[in-house]
Amino acid sequence: MEERTDPTQSRAAVSQGLHGVREAARRDKGLKFTALLHHVNERLLLDSFYLLKKEAAPGVDDITWKEYEQGVEERIADLHGRVHRGAYRAQPSRRVYILKLDGRQRPLGIAALEDKIVQQAVARVLNQIYEEDFLGFSYVRNGPATGVSARGGGRMMRSMHSRRRP
Repeated sequence: MEERTDPTQSRAAVSQGLHGVREAARRDKGLKFTALLHHVNERLLLDSFYLLKKEAAPGVDDITWKEYEQGVEERIADLHGRVHRGAYRAQPSRRVYILKLDGRQRPLGIAALEDKIVQQAVARVLNQIYEEDFLGFSYVRNGPATGVSARGGGRMMRSMHSRRRP
């Protein structure tokens, strides 16, 4: 098992290998990463599984988190092998419709459990690169005030760029 290091902005601990990705991104902002798949290892996939919501709705595979946890080490080893052999294929999302406040329906796609695990693992690798590009005020907000926040951020950026330099 890999050594752990300090948590990222998302509060999740990262392996020393992922820490190296983050350090490379910090040192060279123009660096193009061409080989990252080896960071998607069994430990990262297992950690990603445990980060998922245990009560989330199952996808087209109809496998729940609790069901997948039974024999999780063997399942993760198999998933890891398929990912690295190129045999892993994402399944179609299960389509459900949720009712909006105005009476219309909004489509929602629910990914299969293994797809969620792989997505989470890949996101954790890529976040090591992208976190280095964000500024202190570069936060994503969800909810009703999102548009207000985005407009305020735009004003902040314009004011920073329009200031005259001495």
